Amino acid sequence: MATTLGQQRAQFCLEQLKQLDNALRDDFKPFTAGLPAMILQNGFGQTLAFLQSKGKKKHLTGFRIIVSWLVNRGLLAPGSPIEQLQSISNMDQADYLRAQQETLAMLEWLKRYANAALFMEEQ
Repeated sequence: MATTLGQQRAQFCLEQLKQLDNALRDDFKPFTAGLPAMILQNGFGQTLAFLQSKGKKKHLTGFRIIVSWLVNRGLLAPGSPIEQLQSISNMDQADYLRAQQETLAMLEWLKRYANAALFMEEQ
């Protein structure tokens, strides 16, 4: 049975959140709310560079989830964070905007699931 792209995004986000330990998941909840706005205000590539440069677990987790989804969708090649940032910097405008839009759509699911108290029984 085929699934929709929305279902694939939802499943991906749920799996990513299930992999986080409870402490990181709690720290990650409020952080997810600001990621779409950060992308829209500061730019897609700039936001990813910021997440990588911060070095805190929640920032690196956000970066990892975003680039994992883009790799999953074939919009970004697998590689090191520097290679992925370079690839984003070198994308043509259409690919860059497609990657940004796909990231924003995925982040809606991530934000929704992160704040849904789905993992309360695990604590």
